Amino acid sequence: MPMKPNLHDMRRFAPVALAWVLTVVLWPGYALATQGHAGIEGVWVHQFAHLFFLFSMMLLIYWLRQAGLVKVPGWRYIQYAAMFFILWNVDTFLVHFLDEQIQAVRVDNLGGWQIRVVAAGGRTWLSTVYYLAKMDHLLCVPAMIFLMLGLRHMLKDVHPAESGKGVR
Repeated sequence: MPMKPNLHDMRRFAPVALAWVLTVVLWPGYALATQGHAGIEGVWVHQFAHLFFLFSMMLLIYWLRQAGLVKVPGWRYIQYAAMFFILWNVDTFLVHFLDEQIQAVRVDNLGGWQIRVVAAGGRTWLSTVYYLAKMDHLLCVPAMIFLMLGLRHMLKDVHPAESGKGVR
């Protein structure tokens, strides 16, 4: 039988949790939204990881369709997640290729909330493509939401005895 949380223990833990939260909130540092990859070797490995993830998601969709599982709502959400992950991987592969492999763009921080994206050869269309592609969270976040919805839907369909709630 699972143990219920002891209220006394939770009260003893509260000051530690509060100190941790205050430390994180009041001791800010740089919150870097992007990660550089040291040396070209890091970029190549990272790019291969994106390709592996992309093809894995394509294979998942193929298997789901072959097995007819996309008719089940939970698996259908998982399929949508895989589709968004495919788009996200294509997008991030392009961004890494443009800025770290062929160095076709340069991003200048102008201070505050302003940046300038400069493309090689004065190609303004490439600057626009790069800028839009850097917003990869517009693809990744829906993928994670669909994944969560799919898993939540599947968990709802599991019987209590199968989920471990009825087992000692």
